Amino acid sequence: SLSTRHCPWKMNQLPPKSPVASPVSESTNSRVEPLDKLSMDSFWLEVENIKQSAEAEQEECSLADVKTQEEGEAEAEWLQDAGLSELLGDPASDKDNLVLLSTLTKTQAAAVQRRLDTYSRSRRRKNKHPVRDVRDIFGVVGSEDTAGGKEESSSDPLWHNLRTSNTQRKAQDYSCTVRNPGKEEVFNMDVAYSEQAAVLLKGSFLSESRKLKDGNALTRFKIPKGRLGVTRIGDLSAQDMKKIPTLALIELTALCDILGFELKRNKAAKLKTTEKRLFGVPLNTLLENDQKLLPNTKVPLLLQALLSCLEKRGLETEGILRVSGSQTRIKSLEQKLERDFYSGLFRWDDIHQNDVSGLLKRFIRELPAPLLTAEYLPAFAAVQNIPDLKQRLQALNLLILILPEPNRNTLKALLEFLSKVVARENNNKMNLWNVSTVMAPNLFMHKGLPNKIPEGKEKQLAEGAADVVRMMIHYQDLLWTVSSFLVAQVRKLNESSSKRYQFCDKRIKNLLRKIHADKDKVEKNQGEPSKIVKVHASLLLKDSLEVHLNNATRVADVLRQFQKNLGQNGWNIVNTVNLLKCNNSTDCTNLLLYEVGGNIGEHCLDPDTYLLDLYHINPHAEWIIKQNPSCPRMF
Repeated sequence: SLSTRHCPWKMNQLPPKSPVASPVSESTNSRVEPLDKLSMDSFWLEVENIKQSAEAEQEECSLADVKTQEEGEAEAEWLQDAGLSELLGDPASDKDNLVLLSTLTKTQAAAVQRRLDTYSRSRRRKNKHPVRDVRDIFGVVGSEDTAGGKEESSSDPLWHNLRTSNTQRKAQDYSCTVRNPGKEEVFNMDVAYSEQAAVLLKGSFLSESRKLKDGNALTRFKIPKGRLGVTRIGDLSAQDMKKIPTLALIELTALCDILGFELKRNKAAKLKTTEKRLFGVPLNTLLENDQKLLPNTKVPLLLQALLSCLEKRGLETEGILRVSGSQTRIKSLEQKLERDFYSGLFRWDDIHQNDVSGLLKRFIRELPAPLLTAEYLPAFAAVQNIPDLKQRLQALNLLILILPEPNRNTLKALLEFLSKVVARENNNKMNLWNVSTVMAPNLFMHKGLPNKIPEGKEKQLAEGAADVVRMMIHYQDLLWTVSSFLVAQVRKLNESSSKRYQFCDKRIKNLLRKIHADKDKVEKNQGEPSKIVKVHASLLLKDSLEVHLNNATRVADVLRQFQKNLGQNGWNIVNTVNLLKCNNSTDCTNLLLYEVGGNIGEHCLDPDTYLLDLYHINPHAEWIIKQNPSCPRMF
């Protein structure tokens, strides 16, 4: 169950490691072997290295116990983190709750209701002031308002606006065929994962266990591009991305409810202050210091330097990451980095690559809080318990969206480097499983967290942790995608917030009728077969570009048209220097189209987005062409 806190391992509880395998073994082959045939020797060797490092510095390996939460405390924390704190009895305005709840699917709403019910029961037992019942605030749904009729509404009251047609979809839309090696499967991001799981559950499609160990190759997944394209992390504005973790937490909880897992989280750890400037420093503090030197830094400069050094000279090194450097040299290098890194006096060329990889792993382990966060490390570790591969990836996708931005950016930089290591396995003898088993202890063992390992479960938990790292490395492009259903919920949040609906009589039915009436007005406009819109490029041109949209017009077409007409038609170019020239030619791939305003903050559009469909969803937005920040300028 997801409630088992078993991710960090107490070092004196570990079983003796197996004899170390030769650097070149069958597991270094590019073919992905079943887990039960893969060696875990690298994992236990890495654990032993970590243990020796801790003992050399006389660090305490026993971890402090965490106080067991009383009934209702976990639910109260969950409701607060889900943006629903007013439901706990706070007399503040219900408006924010109202807006958030109006965007939820049926399964998401049911997850909220369960936790509120548990919290309410605990309050009544303690004879405290009764919490406001959600049904008093939002009204009980009648049988005519639910897809499931009287039986469903009587057992799990939902709200009028939470009706969904998703459950009417055919079960085979979401079911997975038996996973054949190398087979490509569709990864649906248009419908909430929990709704997909509910449909599968009704069809008994979850009876099969399809773990990675069932096949000899990793399944390839394809995200089908809908008419609105695909949204990656980084495509949304910071303002809109702030809404994503809350929605992802509610969806993850709903998915776990459907699958029969209880999602429990650790309390956030209190970080100890340190006099160091690099190792053992919180990510936020590191980035604040780095941004004073280099504004807009997203990943700690030290980590960037370590990864850059390894990419230049370490990718071809046999056994890189697995072969341990000298603990004495690594400790000495850490002290030199603390002293000389920011002054620019540290000499990277003189360091052995195995020592650099040791510094990299040490940097990750020494973070005051785990890179995967203290709160969600148990959930990351417990993903292995979900039988279906696709649903494990769905849970991982949501967990990554929940991570704080510094953690998520740092993790992505690390995973991109690990992919490069795997890509050179013919030279460095480090395949995907080797890299995963070496890195798993560094990500999942942390001295600042409790650890309770059921007796005899060490091997299973170790394999599971390595399996999770393997999935994060191999499927990182998929995992760093923002699902279409979450983007749609962000749009609904922004629409409802901007309309400022009045809510006076504590009955939501009339209010929701108004919300849905406004939505229907927008949907009626979707019958327009064509539209003429203006596209701005204020940084490049003083004039705007008129574009005739039809059902076939995509973002890529507009950028191509813009590029073709540059310098023609008497356009007044602001500054020719601002026109990007990569590889000595002006290329439309160096330009991006953004959707700005209306029901979104700012959204970098997929080149395959159909613009008439987007216009119907967000008619009040401006469309602005900007330069691709990743393309270097050539003056």
